[in-house]
Amino acid sequence: MAVYTKLEEKDISEILEDYSIGKLEKFDPIEEGVENTNYKILVNKKKYILTIYEKRVDKKDLPFFCNLTTELHKRNFKCPLPIKNKKNQMISDFLNKKLTILSFIEGESKISLNENESYKVGLETSRLHSITGNINLYRKNSLSIESWQKIFEEIKLIYKNKNDFKLKFIEDNLDKIKINWPKNLPKGIIHGDIFIDNIIFQDDNINGIIDYTFACNDFLALDIAICLNALCFEKIGDNYNFNILNAKNFLKGYIKNRSLEKNEIENLHLLCQGAAMRFLLTRLFDSINQNDDAFVKIKDPIEYIKKLEYFNNDKDLVSKIFDEI
Repeated sequence: MAVYTKLEEKDISEILEDYSIGKLEKFDPIEEGVENTNYKILVNKKKYILTIYEKRVDKKDLPFFCNLTTELHKRNFKCPLPIKNKKNQMISDFLNKKLTILSFIEGESKISLNENESYKVGLETSRLHSITGNINLYRKNSLSIESWQKIFEEIKLIYKNKNDFKLKFIEDNLDKIKINWPKNLPKGIIHGDIFIDNIIFQDDNINGIIDYTFACNDFLALDIAICLNALCFEKIGDNYNFNILNAKNFLKGYIKNRSLEKNEIENLHLLCQGAAMRFLLTRLFDSINQNDDAFVKIKDPIEYIKKLEYFNNDKDLVSKIFDEI
């Protein structure tokens, strides 16, 4: 979440004229994230999220995101529900951009997860995968491994310091990951971005998982690898230490709803390396393409260099995670 499109009260009031939810009482920009513009709005004493889609989001993908969360909501999976406008549409137009108004998930995200919370996230992740197995929707992963080389080439073109160690590090690791990337793992709809700020807790229980703008069809185990990257490291000083207990508990929760196949377990280490590479590339790209006029908190790409280095060095990681599970 971020703020690229700056709206005034009159702008949001104009948007709300196309909806039947009431009049604006209050609005606040949400600065976290890097993809879209988001405002928390209060309408008739009820909270909503107003999202204006920017940057990487292809307008053609918006029906997929809206239909996915609508179907998940029907199946009692807690997530934001797109609100239909007066034309009975989930997607509206404003300032030549597409927007949605979403139901608000009460609660807060955590700063870090403990073992029990990690277990619950694992449960919800596999529940998401199980539910979407019965939802007939498809979107190709626009940030799959096929896109990484192109992103890297774009970074090299505009990066001022051509001798920066990050470029050499990416080049060396990207080649190895591409050569060994699996081809025949179980696929389905994945969230693709289960970071800690996209998990909303209330009274120590998960009250919802938000932000589906990276949801797509890909390896189910890639979602697990993303979670291990995003949720199982602790920053201590300048270092990122892998929390093996959180990882174990995440997997314990996950396999309660869906068992992993042998080839998924065998490739999980490589998928973790790939997930680290994916976020390293997009964070580095965003850091050198900053919009000075936007209220955006750019996330540090160095974090994912350090995480990828960890996965490179710990060859026995997967066996440690699955030991005694």
